[in-house]
Amino acid sequence: MFIFTVTAPLLTQAPVKRKPAKKAKKAVVFFEVEILDAKTKDKLCFLDKVEPNATIGEIKSMFHKSHPQWYPARQSIRLDPKGKSLKDEDVLQHLPVGTTATFYFRDLGAQISWVTVFLTEYTGPLVIYLMFYFRVPFIYAPKYDFTTSKHWVVHLACMCHSFHYVKRLLETLFVHRFSHGTMPLRNIFKNCTYYWGFAAWMAYYINHPLYTPPMYGEQQIRLALIIFLFCQIGNFSIHIALRNLRPPGSKTRKIPYPTKNPFTWIFLLFSLCEINMCLPVAFFTLVGFIQMTVWAKGKHRSYLKEFRDYPPLRSPILPFIL
Repeated sequence: MFIFTVTAPLLTQAPVKRKPAKKAKKAVVFFEVEILDAKTKDKLCFLDKVEPNATIGEIKSMFHKSHPQWYPARQSIRLDPKGKSLKDEDVLQHLPVGTTATFYFRDLGAQISWVTVFLTEYTGPLVIYLMFYFRVPFIYAPKYDFTTSKHWVVHLACMCHSFHYVKRLLETLFVHRFSHGTMPLRNIFKNCTYYWGFAAWMAYYINHPLYTPPMYGEQQIRLALIIFLFCQIGNFSIHIALRNLRPPGSKTRKIPYPTKNPFTWIFLLFSLCEINMCLPVAFFTLVGFIQMTVWAKGKHRSYLKEFRDYPPLRSPILPFIL
């Protein structure tokens, strides 16, 4: 007799997949923000339950809701009443404040966008110069109304002047990227007085019916034209180089360095570069140089504070002098 035994396979229980234990969520620590007047130290606003990752720009928007007369661009928020304004992108939890943060507010006054400022500054000289060039009534004697000069250098000067300001208008619209969106409205009156006033002063003499050509004749004119074109190309090159340092939509600041473009080699010695014969023209150049020196010194100081590796040999505007 044969006995067959069949052994059933052992059934093994499939391992049970255990769900990972949920990590306990960290409790969000909210901030309390109080905003005081920088001058009087009076409390202007108290913000409760502000998220730690809130930016200064967002805090400005919250402050604006309780004080509609002070829109964000008009606000200067500071850690100290006499300190420097905080940047809109600064994050609350990264600032040297506790969970109850105290900021100081200063009113910057009515603001206007930089694009509007530049368009206004550059449109004025363009239109004003053409009014003198075409000798519209009430500028010169009535017999000269809508007459043209007999000297070709006067027409050349008009083309150069118009080209420069049309170039600046197009750069404002399509090239420049601004780190600050606005500036105080009161500054536009000062800037327009400079640009518009000197444009009228120069145009009056250059387009005057009694105007006489330069002393050295065509050689002087041709040399001046070459210098003008060289400077315009250089100016445009520098603006493009500075534009490329800032990605679209950002406020990133970088140190400008020389590139393959020979016009950028001046950054070996300068922090700011602005490549740009009658008395009004000379005075216009002098006043412009003084203002650009002020801007250059300010930008040079900010570069030194912000960048530890900023080239030490650079001067604000004149190498080794100023």
